[in-house]
Amino acid sequence: MRQCLALSSLVFSVLIVSPSVYAETVYAAVASNFTDAMKDIAQQYEAESGNKVVLTFGSSGKFVAQIQHGAPFQVFLSADQNKPDALEKAGLVAANSRFTYAIGALALWSAKPNFIDNNDAHLKSGDFNKLALANPKLAPYGVAAMEVLADLGLTEATKEKWVMGENISQTYQFVSTGNADLGFVALSQIMSQGQIKSGSSWIIPTDQYSPIRQDAVLLKSAEHNVAAQGLLDYLRSDKARSIIHSYGYQTE
Repeated sequence: MRQCLALSSLVFSVLIVSPSVYAETVYAAVASNFTDAMKDIAQQYEAESGNKVVLTFGSSGKFVAQIQHGAPFQVFLSADQNKPDALEKAGLVAANSRFTYAIGALALWSAKPNFIDNNDAHLKSGDFNKLALANPKLAPYGVAAMEVLADLGLTEATKEKWVMGENISQTYQFVSTGNADLGFVALSQIMSQGQIKSGSSWIIPTDQYSPIRQDAVLLKSAEHNVAAQGLLDYLRSDKARSIIHSYGYQTE
């Protein structure tokens, strides 16, 4: 009888601890524009799966170089499609794992309230000290900013006032600290729950720049990692899409 009780207790203990026993850690490299949205998504995924997500945010271009040199990331969420494509061609991506997780939006933003009246008038006036934008050689949001300036015929007129960030996160910092009166930022950086958090802005019509399609991939080193695949599956769920939309992105 005692042996049966002991066996029952052991089985019960295994059932209780099994979720933590099988929990895994996922290491994800994430484009800086997707910082706030991904923090929310990862938190929900952790709560529902029991797995842990370790997030690293930064420049997609730098992540590609790190991955090519063996950085231990398992999931890569890029700010564009080109960089996942390059990794795919290099044989570093698990087959059929690539998909567009978000379509970004661009905004002209100032930390000053009432500085921008939801249009291009202040940009055209030239009445500002500096204009921040991400380096188009490194960041897709910088490419989009250049397309908007060209569309408005303001490339040469504003050029002397440009300050370029290495990525969209640094560009946002230029504006938020007041070092630039206004700048082209990702809408997700200034929006939460569908509302602009502070300052003033112009949400730029999407027909003034090429679509900013952001792709995610499972890296080949993690193609048998259930937790990593689970995170990407969760990224495509209705719950995750609701979060993504709340930060101003679109999804397919």
